[in-house]
Amino acid sequence: MEIDGAHVGTMKAVVLARGVGRRMREADAAAPLTGAQRDAAAAGRKGMMPVGGTSGRPFLDYVLSSLADAGCTDVCLVVAPDHAAIQAHYDRAGLSRVRLHYAVQPEPLGTANALLAARTFAADDQLLVLNSDNLYPPDALDDLVALNGPGVAAFERSALVDDSGFPAERVAQFAVLEADADGLLLDIREKPGAAGLAIFGPHALVSMNLWRFDARIFQACEDVPRSVRGEFELPEAVRLAVSRGVRFRVVRARGAVLDLSRQSDVAGVGERLAGREPRL
Repeated sequence: MEIDGAHVGTMKAVVLARGVGRRMREADAAAPLTGAQRDAAAAGRKGMMPVGGTSGRPFLDYVLSSLADAGCTDVCLVVAPDHAAIQAHYDRAGLSRVRLHYAVQPEPLGTANALLAARTFAADDQLLVLNSDNLYPPDALDDLVALNGPGVAAFERSALVDDSGFPAERVAQFAVLEADADGLLLDIREKPGAAGLAIFGPHALVSMNLWRFDARIFQACEDVPRSVRGEFELPEAVRLAVSRGVRFRVVRARGAVLDLSRQSDVAGVGERLAGREPRL
């Protein structure tokens, strides 16, 4: 298939789209959803939630369009075994800017396990890894593509509240990144809570799960133990990789992150995407 654009082959990307959408499934009578949006919410299909634009395109369309803009033209979606609706949508879409691949994660065993499903796709290449329910600022994607090795996008705590419109209590649930004086990742503090986050202050660096990896991440994903939630989690695999000598550059990111985790997010995300049409 011919791929339009000037950055063909510059970077692969893996989009983690396997989640069961527990928070999105939670009923919210106050959320002004359309019938199609309620159907997507009830099924936990966050990526296929119709939002924004003149045609109510799925949120995942915008994610893929942003990856194409950054030069990621080979994209693997990590999906559930029953992903016929997603594949049918993109089979009909007439893709010209991205080449899609699919990797099946049989059970929802966490994000590290999900990434392992894409190991064949990745081969020995470096790649971006990101969530399917987040739309990241273009500069954040561009900066990670421009790196020479592993890295993570880091958003200031106060900016996520001011620019992205996240409630402060939601930001307190995100992981905090600790970097050394050279900007290399030292540690990841998962869900520090309001009190823990206060220790780091308003300029605390927060992870929104936007990564650049090389092939060494896969061994860490294989070796990482289950978390207290019973899952194999990607931040813990990163911590293991760091302990083994993998150096991650912490890349400061600016701009709004659109997060489509809950039914209450849908209206605000739709407003921010109004007038934008993804190009696939």
